[in-house]
Amino acid sequence: MTRVTLCQISIDHDPKNNLESVRDALAAAPQADLAVFPEATLTRFGRGILDRAEPLDGPFVHGLREAARDAGTALIAGTFEPAGARVHNTAVAIDANGELVAAYRKIHLFDSFGARESELVAPGDAPVVAELGGLRVGLITCYDLRFPELARALVDQGAEAFAVIAAWAGGPFKEEHWVTLARARAIENTMWTIAVGQPPHEDGWGVGRSLLIDPLGVTVHDLGPAAGVRTGKIDKARAESVRKTLPSLEHRRLGVTGS
Repeated sequence: MTRVTLCQISIDHDPKNNLESVRDALAAAPQADLAVFPEATLTRFGRGILDRAEPLDGPFVHGLREAARDAGTALIAGTFEPAGARVHNTAVAIDANGELVAAYRKIHLFDSFGARESELVAPGDAPVVAELGGLRVGLITCYDLRFPELARALVDQGAEAFAVIAAWAGGPFKEEHWVTLARARAIENTMWTIAVGQPPHEDGWGVGRSLLIDPLGVTVHDLGPAAGVRTGKIDKARAESVRKTLPSLEHRRLGVTGS
């Protein structure tokens, strides 16, 4: 069993305030093996991310590493790092000893529904799986959730669970997209899925609804719209049992479909 905490925290413009929120969330879940925080935990979205972006050896990630080490809990959180005239939208994976074990730079940028993330963010180019809390976790960021080929690439790299971090934009039916897509990625890959977003902000970012979903697509936890912290358990034996009943990954015909 891996005890996983969904940390649906409100994000401020000030990274120092957000780091305190991370510490508070970890303190609220002292038994967690892995805590997952939203996309953009560093700072709120907007042009300010260009000024607030930090390298991975900067004070914010250093603070996350200290927080993980002090709590004895691995964590995943979103930050922004400089990338020339733009930034990378980066998920960092930090183990319970406070070591930075992986960084995933968001591949698919949200140039949809009138938004233009690519004006501020440079895309990454490689899927990432990180070993945290006794699990091989495939990292997915927000708009990436709409691209099932990324999830399959993570499966092929040996992922045992997906961690989706988001600041999902609100709007008509957008909350349903979030829930439906997270469940779809779990179902089609028979994969435990941890999906953590920001609660709603007045600027339209965030819908809440952080989810823990089992390999059959059953929603184990749903945090709703308000900020909150909740811990659930991931049981690898559950995935093994589901895959005996539903061996869809074994049934892929890669020579025919190519994926």
